[in-house]
Amino acid sequence: MATSEMSSTATTSATTPKILGILTIVAGIVLAISGAFAWGAVQVNLAQENITVSSDSPRWADEPVNGPFTAYQEAEMIQQHYLESTGGLTYAELERDDPLRDVAMNASFLRASLFTSVVSFGVAAMAMGLGVVLVMLGSAVTALAGRRPVRAR
Repeated sequence: MATSEMSSTATTSATTPKILGILTIVAGIVLAISGAFAWGAVQVNLAQENITVSSDSPRWADEPVNGPFTAYQEAEMIQQHYLESTGGLTYAELERDDPLRDVAMNASFLRASLFTSVVSFGVAAMAMGLGVVLVMLGSAVTALAGRRPVRAR
């Protein structure tokens, strides 16, 4: 193999990992920023609903619902309250003409909405975490791309 071919191959093989490392860093930054924006959007919209955790809650009583923990706790309190009012019966267990069936249905809808926000917070946190991991991985690949391999003797 000619010397010019060898240097071209060495340059290409060193450049490819560096480019992949940089692309991984960029993807990580985009993912982390997207996760942060998603978290913020869910938090702002949830706070605009002006929901507070029930005053009889064992945790976060009377606190505004604006995060995953308070949203989850309020969903649990809604379940506790509606089961108390229906004698422990769920929507499906109540007779079709029972007026408490509307209470159970509304409670189910509210709980589902709150749980959707909890899941959204989780997905946003996962995106941010994966973004950080990708930035670290890309940085490592980029740093190692310029090094010469150690050859065994």
